[in-house]
Amino acid sequence: MDARNGMGGSLAGVDLLAEIDRLRKERNAVILAHYYQKPEIQDLADFVGDSLDLSRKAADTDADVIAFCGVRFMAETAKVLSPEKIVVLPDMDAGCSLEDSCPPDQFAAFRAQHPDHIALTYINCSVEVKALSDIIVTSSSAEKILSQIPHDQKIIFGPDKHLGGYINRKMGRDMLLWPGVCIVHEAFSETELLKLKAQHPDAPVAAHPECPPHVIDHADYVGSTSGILAFAETFPGDTLIVATEPHIIHQMEKAVPHKRFIGAPGADGNCNCNICPYMALNTIEKLYVALRDLEPRIEIEEGMRLKAKTSLDRMLSMASGTVGLGDLGPFRVSGD
Repeated sequence: MDARNGMGGSLAGVDLLAEIDRLRKERNAVILAHYYQKPEIQDLADFVGDSLDLSRKAADTDADVIAFCGVRFMAETAKVLSPEKIVVLPDMDAGCSLEDSCPPDQFAAFRAQHPDHIALTYINCSVEVKALSDIIVTSSSAEKILSQIPHDQKIIFGPDKHLGGYINRKMGRDMLLWPGVCIVHEAFSETELLKLKAQHPDAPVAAHPECPPHVIDHADYVGSTSGILAFAETFPGDTLIVATEPHIIHQMEKAVPHKRFIGAPGADGNCNCNICPYMALNTIEKLYVALRDLEPRIEIEEGMRLKAKTSLDRMLSMASGTVGLGDLGPFRVSGD
């Protein structure tokens, strides 16, 4: 492969896969990759998972270096949970539209306006917003965690209004929703999805809860990326329509190669328009450079890290069922 290393030098002639493997051993590094990464990155990772899986792996690993192939908030989460480790992200511009939709100063002001609410916050947010939150959730842990919170406790949920709205409807809650959306899941077209369903009338639809209601309403299964993968392996048919970032299909095809998986379309009828532009910034070339130079590196101020860790620890404890709400200590119900 011929690539530039970002410092003006050429990577032409470098056996990137061999060099990544060498550096992984020399650095005592673990490579974590999200399901939305390109297939070639998924295939060389030590562990591929969803946000909850990767959070647990980041907390448990004994590696000295974590190379996080995902987006910035995921790498920040790894650093919060493992401050003694070096955490690198192949491209520091790999952000998230949900994170961008929820600036910390605006979220703090919103919390101050609702002092009797606790903040149950989706992991797709900045470390600063995590520090302002009471409990972090992922799409795979949100319902289990919310079920442990009394119905009379007022809750702010952000930044994804579609995920929050879906949970509200399913669980009969009335959480106050921050108005953020994921640009990938927002792009699915109901009209094009109905056309695709007409072409494949026996194919169920599996959708991520970040999708808007007009997509969720046509889904046969709604769940996190790990949940969608499990459904793909167990549904009785041979064709599945998948309404989430299409790179997850790589794992489905590896797990059940005899089945057919079709990405749900955007307005142009093409599923490739729903590729996450932030996830796509990470490449094998950038991963190699990150392992070689141990840059770009995630750094978090210690006071901020400890505040964010409190909300993440609550997530991990409540998701595992090891700690109940009453054992978690005081929340920021005063808006502090």
